[in-house]
Amino acid sequence: MERRSVEEVYERNELIRGRLNEVLGSLNEAQLNNLPEGEKWTIANVVEHVAVVESNMIRICAKLLGKAEAEGKMGHGSIANSASFKEKAAEVATLKLEAPEFVQPTCKKTIDESLEKMNENRSMLLKLKSQFEKFDSTGHCFPHPFFGDLSAAEWLTLIGGHKARHIKQIEKLAEKR
Repeated sequence: MERRSVEEVYERNELIRGRLNEVLGSLNEAQLNNLPEGEKWTIANVVEHVAVVESNMIRICAKLLGKAEAEGKMGHGSIANSASFKEKAAEVATLKLEAPEFVQPTCKKTIDESLEKMNENRSMLLKLKSQFEKFDSTGHCFPHPFFGDLSAAEWLTLIGGHKARHIKQIEKLAEKR
C-alpha cells in the first residue's frame, strides 16, 4: 500500500486543477463549444462532467470521513491507496469509458457555470482537509462503477486522476476542427 501525506495529495490535485485552468485559458469560445465529428461532447461538456463528478466525489469523501469521525477512528495524516486501486488506475488509463448517465453533461451549462462549480468544489474540498489529516480515510468504502469499493483516500486521489484524464481529452478535442 502506497502512503503519501494528505498535503502531498492536495498539492497534486491543486497542480492538476491549475493545469486544467491553463489549458482552458488557452482556448477560445469556438474551441470550447465545438463538437468535432465523431465526438459526443464539446470541451464545455467535458468541463461540466468534470465539475459534476468532482462534486459527487467530494460528497462521498465527506460521508466516509464523517463515519470515521463518528466512530472516533483516528488517522495518521497520510493517504493510503490499495494495490487494487493502483492496478485499476493503470488499466483505466488505456480505456475509453462511457460515463454513467447521472454524470453525463446536461449540455445546458456554460463553461463559466461549470468553472464556478469547480471553484465551489475546491472550497468544499479544502474544508475536508483537516478531516483527512485527523481521521481514518481508509476504513470505510463506497463503490465506484469501474474501480469497485474505494476509500475516502482513494476517492481523493481519484479527484485529481479523473481531472488529469479529462485534460488529455480536452487537449485532443481542441486539436480537432
